[in-house]
Amino acid sequence: MRIFVNAILIALLSSSLAVAQTTTAKAAAKPASSAPAANLPSEATVDSFLQQTFGYEHDVSWKISSIKPASVPGLTEVLIVVASPQGEQLSRLYVTADGEHAVVGDIIPFGAKPFEAAKATLEKGITGPERGPKNAPVTIVEFGDLQCPACKAAQPAIEGLIAASSNARFVFQNFPLDMHNWAAKGAAYADCVGRASNDAFWKFIAKTYETQADITAENADEKLTALADGAGIKGADIAACAVKPETKARLDASLTLGKSVDVSGTPSLFINGRKIGNISQVPVETLKGLVAFAAKQGK
Repeated sequence: MRIFVNAILIALLSSSLAVAQTTTAKAAAKPASSAPAANLPSEATVDSFLQQTFGYEHDVSWKISSIKPASVPGLTEVLIVVASPQGEQLSRLYVTADGEHAVVGDIIPFGAKPFEAAKATLEKGITGPERGPKNAPVTIVEFGDLQCPACKAAQPAIEGLIAASSNARFVFQNFPLDMHNWAAKGAAYADCVGRASNDAFWKFIAKTYETQADITAENADEKLTALADGAGIKGADIAACAVKPETKARLDASLTLGKSVDVSGTPSLFINGRKIGNISQVPVETLKGLVAFAAKQGK
């Protein structure tokens, strides 16, 4: 989905084909930043821009998630959720200080060792369930959302990578997105299952992805409790744990950790600090090569 949405954005923003038309898109449920700050475009300006960009596509709508200063001085980061027949995807723009230009995509680290800062941050902050040797030369971290279709689609590639990487430690960090209505609850259950049994955790998330389409906001407690039972953990205990303040604090910390290394969508995979997007679109052989390269770099 991210490839699809960004391809549309890049194509439209680099051409003169954007036409102003009526659209059914509405403002975000989560309001953009309204605090007065220099050079931040208003929500009305961003919405008008999106109408000009997507107005001719009657089956495309959007929500503005946030408008805030970017990590790079002089730029504003605009997060939007774009909905199309292919699904929903979180995407972002960077608006220049003059308010006249926008760049689509990600700001990536640069320097002689561009991934070291993220690697160090993750090593200090990861708290999720793990697979593989603790002292492995490579640490792979996935930030995932159990309601995210792209996360489900990426699992075969991730499982293939883990099976082929005896020199890597794999860590799962919860990163439930606001756009998904039972993701936070799923993350809470997953966190509690992981603390109860590391082995049960992997069974739980695999089965949750497998039955993802059957879970709704209304039946999530029932379904997730049953999935915990099926993973070999007492579901009633997990349900009680999921609503505890301690669990919410752990999820908030995981979200904060992800945001500190520039995670805005899921799944996001880090290989010794190197961020990999669109995992399901990356051949497993390429992912294996990245792990092998990271292992050599770490020696």
